[in-house]
Amino acid sequence: MVIHQFYDKGLAHASYAVIRTGKMIVIDPARNPQPYYDFATLHDADIVGVIETHPHADFVSSHLEIHEATNAVIYCSKLTGATYPHETFDDGDFIQLNDIKLKAINTPGHSPDSICILLEDEQGRDTAIFTGDTLFVGDVGRPDLRENVGNITAKKEELAKQMYLSTRQKLMTLPKSVIVYPAHGPGSLCGKNMSPDLESTIGRELRENYALQLMDELTFIKTLTTDQPFVPKYFGYDVDLNKAGAASFKQSVDAIKRLNPETPLENNIVVIDARPKQQFRNGHLKGAINLQDGEKFETWLGSILNPEEPFYLIAENEESIDKLVKKAAKIGYENNIRATLLAPANATERSADLDLNDFRNNPEHYQVIDVRNQGEVNEGKVFENAISIPLSQLRERINEVPTDRPIVIHCAAGYRSAAATSIVAGQIHQVPVYDLGEVVINFAEGINS
Repeated sequence: MVIHQFYDKGLAHASYAVIRTGKMIVIDPARNPQPYYDFATLHDADIVGVIETHPHADFVSSHLEIHEATNAVIYCSKLTGATYPHETFDDGDFIQLNDIKLKAINTPGHSPDSICILLEDEQGRDTAIFTGDTLFVGDVGRPDLRENVGNITAKKEELAKQMYLSTRQKLMTLPKSVIVYPAHGPGSLCGKNMSPDLESTIGRELRENYALQLMDELTFIKTLTTDQPFVPKYFGYDVDLNKAGAASFKQSVDAIKRLNPETPLENNIVVIDARPKQQFRNGHLKGAINLQDGEKFETWLGSILNPEEPFYLIAENEESIDKLVKKAAKIGYENNIRATLLAPANATERSADLDLNDFRNNPEHYQVIDVRNQGEVNEGKVFENAISIPLSQLRERINEVPTDRPIVIHCAAGYRSAAATSIVAGQIHQVPVYDLGEVVINFAEGINS
């Protein structure tokens, strides 16, 4: 028997292949199915099934494409309301893979339709469990993503109550030796306290996972519904897209138009300029948003732009364009790309340069905007008089930014402030807009001391 984890660090997403005697099951596959095809070929195996633990909010799954390419059966809970061809997979159901079994366990909590998959080995022992977004290493799935989307909606308090029962009655009763394979790792927005480790055991989670410690139901509900991270704009869209099944990954990305850099662009369409900050600062199109290529590009793309919002995509070279288009496709945003292009010659808007000494010596002359997430701000402000507007909300709350003084934008390390500065500078022209960037901590210590 082979169990293999595929891990996408950008979305902190783990998917799995289980192979036994030439037959392979894929669990929670990512948007690009090619790695699963390659792995099956490497092990001379046929993909016979795909299991979806729930309709994912944070990425687009390739379950339908794999089914269409291989005739593999898609398995999911009957509660999913899936409109793609599938077989239901709920409590008591199992998939026989020669002499091993994959058994369904309904575990509502993260979503009403969540399942876990318990693996029974050839000797009849429960040895591993694929927990989807129900149980992570050090955490459990957040309960607040299905209040308005999906086949079944539920209030976060009700889902938290279901998570309490799912963990106590089903997962915590398993043998302590059972290996836990979750669908996410640290950095995922599907939980709030994930360990850096990408696998665990039931025994370890019983000892170390805050959500599995002794507490009554009301305490658990309060704990689980408090201090969850922000919800990107694309999450609800992806739930519905996964419920129906997405189009072919390769066909979708190959269909995107590539423009000559000198081609005039349509007015009133957002331009996402993913070049490094300094290139953007030296010359960009008026109103462009500097969302740099980076580890969390797709998350911030789906947090700043709405799911149906078209945009142009600019990158520094063709290789970067290819990479960024594929990242956009991971969250289902490739169809929003009106076209891609390299930076045109008329990209001559320059970013303002902050006089750091003047800012340190005369902080009252500036209005600081803190674009960190609310949880970070709650842990402590860097600048006492800063106005807090998280990057994910900035475009909608731009009217809250005062224009009576020059504006300084800061985050934690400079990535978000670059994007935020371009958003504010594109909308506010009465005063200069500056990016404090990665020097924020050093200067904050001097100002606040």
